[in-house]
Amino acid sequence: MPALLGRSGRGDRFAADRRRSLPAGVLRLPTIGIDIGGTKVIAGVVNGEGKIVEQLRTDTPDKSKSPKVVEDTIVELVLELADRHDVHAVGIGAAGWVDSDRSRVLFAPHLNWRDEPLREALTDRLKFPVVVENDANAAAWAEWRFGAGRGEDLLAMITLGTGIGGAVVRQGRVDRGRYGLAGEFGHMQVVPGGHRCPCGNRGCWEQYSSGNALVREARELAAAESLVAEPLLARAGGEVAAITGPLVTEAARDGDPMAVELLHDIGTWLGVGLANLAAALDPGRFVVGGGVSAAGELLLGPAKDAYRRTLTGRGFRPEAQIVPAALGNEAGLIGAADLARAVARRFRTVKRSRVERA
Repeated sequence: MPALLGRSGRGDRFAADRRRSLPAGVLRLPTIGIDIGGTKVIAGVVNGEGKIVEQLRTDTPDKSKSPKVVEDTIVELVLELADRHDVHAVGIGAAGWVDSDRSRVLFAPHLNWRDEPLREALTDRLKFPVVVENDANAAAWAEWRFGAGRGEDLLAMITLGTGIGGAVVRQGRVDRGRYGLAGEFGHMQVVPGGHRCPCGNRGCWEQYSSGNALVREARELAAAESLVAEPLLARAGGEVAAITGPLVTEAARDGDPMAVELLHDIGTWLGVGLANLAAALDPGRFVVGGGVSAAGELLLGPAKDAYRRTLTGRGFRPEAQIVPAALGNEAGLIGAADLARAVARRFRTVKRSRVERA
């Protein structure tokens, strides 16, 4: 059955509709995107074509610190970029739950944010318009606008990192759900009574197809002194704790049978989950991003096979495309900046006095 392609270019039409809805020239205004993760904060100036003009990064303050410490870090990065660029809005991509108004971070697992009014706090200090968005939503928007999702009017994105993030872009809009919490695909339960997940449930999808799952399985084999794990353990200098996802991927690329098998298992679970999502959403295209996706066909090949085997109505329906993300680790930053462009305001000048450093 041929893969389902973008329907009649409607994705492009919706993009054009969005562009027409914004003030003249706004889509060309440079904006700042911020990507906040558990270990780093990345900020960049992004132009209207989705290109990063300049990028800065710093370590994320320890999560035991107060929310203001992280806000201070964001302000300093914005200040530094605003000193050199004529920017007009700021978009924040946060790894956590963001409310439907895109103003408050309800919960961020890697930061001490609980119902944090982030947009208000940053707007008061920066004097820029600010948009707050879930990081997976921001990444999906970037891929739809500038990357592997262009031209598709119903796009689902999966980000495989420590866990699994997800987002849907439907007819030119991020589908955030009623309360802003849509896209938590990683916490679909696929194995009743399975591995315990940090979310509190058991058997969540991300416990079987994510960076954490890959590392857990590799380390368990090494800790059990399995002969098949000896080459992998040797790469890690004999230290089980030194086995990481990138190390397993590197070993698989070099032909290590155990590493190839581990990625095959992760990919198989990925395909099963995508088939479940296809039953619920019927997208035209899945875009797979995140750090684990760097394994390429070692991951996506088994995923496509499992998807075809488990797809509801297989053989009697079109199949969604499964494609790798195009924008890499910068997708969240680019998407956050582009979403902020919708609320951008023109300033005659950019001066430091506009921004509170205290």
